[in-house]
Amino acid sequence: MHIEFRHLRTIKAIHEEGGLARAADRLNITQSALSHQVKGLEDQVGVELFVRRSKPMKLSAAGMRLLRVAERILPEIAALEVEFAGLQSGKTGRLHIAIECHACFEWLFPVLEKFRQAWPDVDVDIRPGLAFGALPALQREEVDLVVSSDPEDLPGVDFTPLFDYEPIFVASSRHPLAAQPFVTAEDFRDQTLITYPVERARLDVFSALLTPAGIEPAAIRQVELTAVILLLVASMRGVAVLPDWVVRDVRMQSDYVTRPITETGLTRRLYAATRSAETTTPFMSHVLKLARTEPVKLQRQFHERAPA
Repeated sequence: MHIEFRHLRTIKAIHEEGGLARAADRLNITQSALSHQVKGLEDQVGVELFVRRSKPMKLSAAGMRLLRVAERILPEIAALEVEFAGLQSGKTGRLHIAIECHACFEWLFPVLEKFRQAWPDVDVDIRPGLAFGALPALQREEVDLVVSSDPEDLPGVDFTPLFDYEPIFVASSRHPLAAQPFVTAEDFRDQTLITYPVERARLDVFSALLTPAGIEPAAIRQVELTAVILLLVASMRGVAVLPDWVVRDVRMQSDYVTRPITETGLTRRLYAATRSAETTTPFMSHVLKLARTEPVKLQRQFHERAPA
């Protein structure tokens, strides 16, 4: 038995219109073609679907079974057609994001709030890309965008530069290093360094400073939340290095000092990795634009609040 969507539409139209003539007009086919279609369908299922001697034309018990199937399936097909039309026009879709940057939540949420307002029909989700391979997941189409500071040469993947940022040294205002205008790799040798629970290669303080200098801190303490890191720093339990967008409010508080890393400071860059075929789609282009501009506002607050 081979039942097509057109058969379900036919059964529904005849039932609702009460006869072949009006149903044929509704389906935009001739009455003879509709009659032939019904006969072919009845030959397939092996039973009569209509009580033909009744007026208006009524469904048989078997026809009613088929009608219930049509009433269940056809709305789902119609909804699927609308969804696919939205995908083709770029108005709907999926934006599942993996984050390799642990502190990126600070600027990503404002970005996604603006994105949600502009693209309410796009399904948005966030997966911290620390417990799985984010870039392989992007290639497998399990996620759609990866925020990373480590671009790679991958086939079918674009790395779009988002913005540059400055890793900032944070310590208690009572800490001996607070008297220095900047810190160097050597200054970390006898310190407890408080970091996010991320492998060293993904931490700016290691990849850009300590590892190249061959310096190992006295101890490393891993903490999940930024607020807890700052609490421990204020309590003289250690020092930290955080992105400038994270510490924009800290430098105005008397409990903390913020200092550049090295005399000239460090500069790092964040990227958005996307599948090449999707980088220029309307909603992806918009979220990339927001991700390039919104974090800069947070950085501007950091620099505007810098002490004279």
